[in-house]
Amino acid sequence: MVQPDWDQLLTGIVQLDAHLHIRYMNAAAEAMLDGSRKRLLGAPFFSLFSFSSLEPDVLRHALRDVQSVSDSDVTWIFHDGQRVTVEFIAQPLLPKHGAAQSATPQLLLELRQVDQIRRINQENAQQLQLQAAHSMVRGLAHEIKNPLGGLRGAAQLLASELPDDGLRDYTDLIMQQADRLRNLVDRMLGSHELPQRARTNVHEVIERVIAVAQLSASAKITFERDYDPSLPELTMAADAIEQAILNVVINACDALASGGGVISLRTRVLHQQTLYGQRYRQCAVIEVQDNGPGVPDALKETLFYPMVSGRAGGTGLGLAITQNVVHQHAGKVELLSEPGQTRFLLYLPYIETRQQNQSDEV
Repeated sequence: MVQPDWDQLLTGIVQLDAHLHIRYMNAAAEAMLDGSRKRLLGAPFFSLFSFSSLEPDVLRHALRDVQSVSDSDVTWIFHDGQRVTVEFIAQPLLPKHGAAQSATPQLLLELRQVDQIRRINQENAQQLQLQAAHSMVRGLAHEIKNPLGGLRGAAQLLASELPDDGLRDYTDLIMQQADRLRNLVDRMLGSHELPQRARTNVHEVIERVIAVAQLSASAKITFERDYDPSLPELTMAADAIEQAILNVVINACDALASGGGVISLRTRVLHQQTLYGQRYRQCAVIEVQDNGPGVPDALKETLFYPMVSGRAGGTGLGLAITQNVVHQHAGKVELLSEPGQTRFLLYLPYIETRQQNQSDEV
């Protein structure tokens, strides 16, 4: 009865017996119901929740009448206070022909997390907007970079013809500014390819970031660490990820520059995490939190765009580079901000797991 490929579905599948006890659940349902199959199999389904807008009698009647039922807006609150909104379809499963007369129908639940669907749609829209912004910036950068070479070459040629050292100061200034603009353009363009990746301890990377940030941070800023010791090594371009995290930490330092505060760096492992419609069995999360004034609402939607900055004199490239590096690792950057607290979450999936398992078996 159970399909072997149900673990590949993003839809949660739960199979209940006549007493509404859990007999099967796939990986997506595990993530949705915040529990492992080993612990939940055999448990009364409604015992998972402190509140359910779906009454148990609705499912009992579906079993009794052998009729499908559905609802597009069901709220469940778990015992730890976590809330989830789902749409569901309940389909009775009749005993197979020739089965014992004592066999009773069971119920198959298909669960789709409504808030997750909304988040995926928002992620896809954000990704399209970022791609459009980066394409525009790349085109503009190339248009700027091409004449810069000619401008610098002309200034260099002019300097060689000038007899007066005082006049050469002006040509030197032209060349310096041309070099500065070229470097800025190179940063805008970013890199299409990352350096070779290797299995790396994420906490060692974060420690290097803290060491660098402390060199220029205000003495009033305190750094706190909250690491998950079970976090596995991640296959990544360590230097690029270090720069990505450093850009976020520098952003937090700037937010606290006037009055000081606390910057907290946390790591966690998430299981069955969905990023841009792709589900991963494991995902590392690196969180950078500060207790500064928060990001203005007007900047939240565009903060990761190139040339967008909330700081006077900022280039607006740091967070754009962070976004680009994390995307190159199939990950996602999330901003959660309110007055008194800003959190940047960097999600980095363990995309090497299957290949690593296969190589270990050889």
